[in-house]
Amino acid sequence: MRLLIVEDEKSLREQIEQIVISEKYACDTAADGREGLFLGSEYDYDLAIIDLGLPLLDGTQLIKQLRAKERNFPILILTARGNWQDKVEGLEAGADDYLTKPFHPEELRARLHALLRRASGHAAPVLRYGPVAIDTSARRVHRDDQEVELTSFEYNTLTYLAMHAGKNISKTELTEHLYAQDYDRDSNVIEVFVGRLRKKLDPDGSLNLISTQRGLGYRFNAIKD
Repeated sequence: MRLLIVEDEKSLREQIEQIVISEKYACDTAADGREGLFLGSEYDYDLAIIDLGLPLLDGTQLIKQLRAKERNFPILILTARGNWQDKVEGLEAGADDYLTKPFHPEELRARLHALLRRASGHAAPVLRYGPVAIDTSARRVHRDDQEVELTSFEYNTLTYLAMHAGKNISKTELTEHLYAQDYDRDSNVIEVFVGRLRKKLDPDGSLNLISTQRGLGYRFNAIKD
């Protein structure tokens, strides 16, 4: 997943960035609303975290302009303001949820997980596809009730494909949404991760869990329970 963080307070921005990185998500950051608008308009994100009290362009206006540009990724607003009207204005501008500063890192993680699930049409924390279960809260994967050990990169690759089940996902899209901007786009690491996932989750090929679509990338095929 690739996230956008728009926060003018440097220490808090870096704290949020570290939380996002600890979840093995890629992220970009902006220190003001104008930079946030540029990034949010130019790049395809899975979620944005936006402070309401931004310089140059405040968070509410930033959200309105992003929605006007049909940027539909989930938005979590941050506010230190105690006035409930500010939260309402942010939500009415197009945000999906809010978090009041200061907050506990685990609360931020939980809200991010929930928003990402809902954006892909999943309300429950456990995604079930036939015998495969992906627990997005615990970041664990089971097949036939047996836990499958995955690396962080393997887990994120699987989760992104599963949340877009039935769609063709190109290697470029996977790279852009899962890894940092300076990642080697010409490497075969995506192929390696997909190959490992197939061996770990579907060693006999009976599920046809992840298929290769020639010229189009990969598709997650498991039937959702």
